Amino acid sequence: MIYKFLFPTKANATNMSLLLLAARIIFAGLLMRHGLQKLTHFEEMSTTFADPIGLGVSLSLSLAIFGELFCSLACAFGFLYRLSMIPMIFTMCVAFFIAHGASFEQGGELAFVNLVVFVLIYIAGPGKYSLDYYMTHTLFKKKA
Repeated sequence: MIYKFLFPTKANATNMSLLLLAARIIFAGLLMRHGLQKLTHFEEMSTTFADPIGLGVSLSLSLAIFGELFCSLACAFGFLYRLSMIPMIFTMCVAFFIAHGASFEQGGELAFVNLVVFVLIYIAGPGKYSLDYYMTHTLFKKKA
């Protein structure tokens, strides 16, 4: 029993799906918190928020809220998973490479960690504990 735990011969799909579920909930939840702060303080932040790609302060803030709050919520539930991950990854790219100058010394470490995690879980997929899995295997199952 302990030997199989320490030296597994094959990946356990259930354990991997649980790991992906935990990663989705934890990291999307953390990012969602930032988006919620931006949404609740929209008026104050709309005058001081950075405009790193030249779209205007209010639009940049709105896009950050969309990526951090609404897409994180979809990610946590595994709903339109890969589609919802794209704005999250883009937001972290802008945060790390543009807003923080790709520097850990200028506060970019958190954005970089989120970026790496989001890219990895994007590649891994949502796992079987997600709305996408449920929809494709239950709702859209072909009837023979």
